[in-house]
Amino acid sequence: MKKTKSLYHGHRFPAIVISCAVRWYFRFSLSLRDIEELLLERGVVVTYETIRRWCDKFGAGFAQCARAVRRKPGSTWHLDEMFVTLRGEPYLLWRAVDEHGAELDVLVQKRRDKAAAKRFFRRVLRSNPVPRKIVTDQLRSYPAAKADIPELAQVKHVFVKAAARVNNRAENSHQPTRRHERQMCGFRDARRTQAFLSCFGPIRQHFALPRHQMNAACHRAVLTERLATWHGWTVAAAIEIAI
Repeated sequence: MKKTKSLYHGHRFPAIVISCAVRWYFRFSLSLRDIEELLLERGVVVTYETIRRWCDKFGAGFAQCARAVRRKPGSTWHLDEMFVTLRGEPYLLWRAVDEHGAELDVLVQKRRDKAAAKRFFRRVLRSNPVPRKIVTDQLRSYPAAKADIPELAQVKHVFVKAAARVNNRAENSHQPTRRHERQMCGFRDARRTQAFLSCFGPIRQHFALPRHQMNAACHRAVLTERLATWHGWTVAAAIEIAI
């Protein structure tokens, strides 16, 4: 026998408050304390540690819903990596986006050698179809790893120089991460950074519309539709448990 139980069962605050706090955290460059203050202004007394636990618990599920409704990924992958410092140690954040700028996946790793590139390729392939073309900088790890993966062996590979700014799809996709990194005063733990960025990209992009490509009325209409979709996932969310 199956019984439906709310996803928010056992929480003191209603679903609308929890989903709003989670959306603010992953959508905007706000700290947990900023969100605590914004909620207090609206009469909701909650600590920033509680908001952190909400983001940890619900963020991954909401991000998965955002991935499920986004447009089909493009056939061109733009890959790039950026340095992040975690507790004084340099790490590489690998990111793949399609030709539309939609984030395909991210992965935090210590190295940027062939093994790291192969691990990232396999991760992206698990959730995305094989591309028609791959665009990267001239890091030698990419072609070495690509040759060892059968699905990618025959895929066209285009190399660009960073100075040529041809790979700006991938390079520009780092900017929201940099902004949030500054707001958080830097990332600290590799596991938590990976968990945060895996949710941050899909949720942020669900609401970050190409404002320069639409007029105000169209922007409001699409954003209202996206917000309604979000509330459909979060406020009315329920899970089935066996009893």
